Amino acid sequence: MANSENTGEIRKQSDDEGLVKHTGGCHCGAVRFQVWALPDLHVFSCSCSICTKKQNHHFIVPASRFSLLQGAESLTTYTFNTHIAKHMFCKTCGVQSFYKPRSNPDGYGVMPHCLDEGTVRSVRLEEFNGKEWENAMGQHQTIRSMSKA
Repeated sequence: MANSENTGEIRKQSDDEGLVKHTGGCHCGAVRFQVWALPDLHVFSCSCSICTKKQNHHFIVPASRFSLLQGAESLTTYTFNTHIAKHMFCKTCGVQSFYKPRSNPDGYGVMPHCLDEGTVRSVRLEEFNGKEWENAMGQHQTIRSMSKA
């Protein structure tokens, strides 16, 4: 592994080529995490009922590339409808830094705006029609594979 100024620690394994270590957390600092992802993020803007209310933009990573560093006791979880998605947020400040998405319950949806500065090079935003979730998932070619290592 090597360090590069303002790019974070870089993983140099064949299956993880180009991933950087991003760190982040909630507003009050009680919840902290790290995630290995590309510096160029593919972020979803979902239009389902909860994502619309929260203005939820997120990128998806496999669970093996996500680590909660502190604050498990500060998290509370909200579920609804199918109860597959786990919307975790800080009990103190109310910020959701990450969650377990319905589309990828074996991974994490991470909010790019909760990452510390210095490791994101670019963000590509893709609209996802969450109002018609089942149809949108059936038509999307890659979303389910994003939580696979």
